Amino acid sequence: MPGVTRLAPSPTGALHLGNARTFLINWLLARQNDWTILLRIEDLDGPRIKPGAGEEALDDLMWLGLDWDDGPIYQSTRGAEYQRAIDSLLAGGQAYYCACTRKEVALAASAPHADDGATVYPGTCRGKYSTRQEATQAAGREPAVRFRVGDAPVNFVDAFTGPQSFDPPRQLGDFVIQKSDGTAAYQLAVVVDDAAAGVSHVVRGDDLIDSTPRQIMLYRALGLAGAIPQYTHLPLIIGTDGKRLAKRHGDSRLAMYRSLGVPAARLRALLAKWCGADGGDTVSIEHLLTHFSLDRIPPTPLAFTRHDDAFLRGSCS
Repeated sequence: MPGVTRLAPSPTGALHLGNARTFLINWLLARQNDWTILLRIEDLDGPRIKPGAGEEALDDLMWLGLDWDDGPIYQSTRGAEYQRAIDSLLAGGQAYYCACTRKEVALAASAPHADDGATVYPGTCRGKYSTRQEATQAAGREPAVRFRVGDAPVNFVDAFTGPQSFDPPRQLGDFVIQKSDGTAAYQLAVVVDDAAAGVSHVVRGDDLIDSTPRQIMLYRALGLAGAIPQYTHLPLIIGTDGKRLAKRHGDSRLAMYRSLGVPAARLRALLAKWCGADGGDTVSIEHLLTHFSLDRIPPTPLAFTRHDDAFLRGSCS
């Protein structure tokens, strides 16, 4: 069967260099392997959505030289599909209503902690409420819906990082699939959308690697085990302080470099270096299609430095 992948920007902010590298790698793998590319705008995080950010992301991707075959599809238009999946999980006892606030979860004395120190939900509301109305009346607020994780480990082989294994009760806990405002949560929405589109390959940053066991459990619970994609998690571009690239490291938005007059070929040259496919001071899409290989990507995070910034700015001086 032909492969399908997706480019899925979120309009919560402008694309930065780290985002661009991930999208470029995804696009290169797709074009080298003849996968269909779907464009999806993940616009469910209402309070954080920035007006015009979705359109700006599409413009940045096209400027970089990337295209797609289908879309864009907006998650904000697919609420009915998400609700059907949530209702199915509730009816099957694989999800439940939860009236706990984030603060209550964080302060719960019984809450275990994952390897990274994050609080793991202790199951306070498991079996507590039979209906949404009951949860609302008892707590005085609208409940969220959580997925009930099983005890069995979740194993998968990542195309870049290799074999992975997660212990759901210890590392993940029951996780939210619908927020208290009725909006589908990220984990549920991407599974429903990827399955509906026949997505067979997911390429993303390794900050999302612990989303994969959650999504695999949802695929299985929804009767979609045969549709689980191949996952590829890539090391992030970070700041010199070792933390993921953010505003504190300076302005690394594509829009900012475009406003300075940096050519797309120059920006591609930096991304090519970060992909192990260095091609000089300017790089064409054709060069990348010929020279890019997943096994040439450095296995550890790469830092965006002042030298990298000077390299880009030097092209418009």
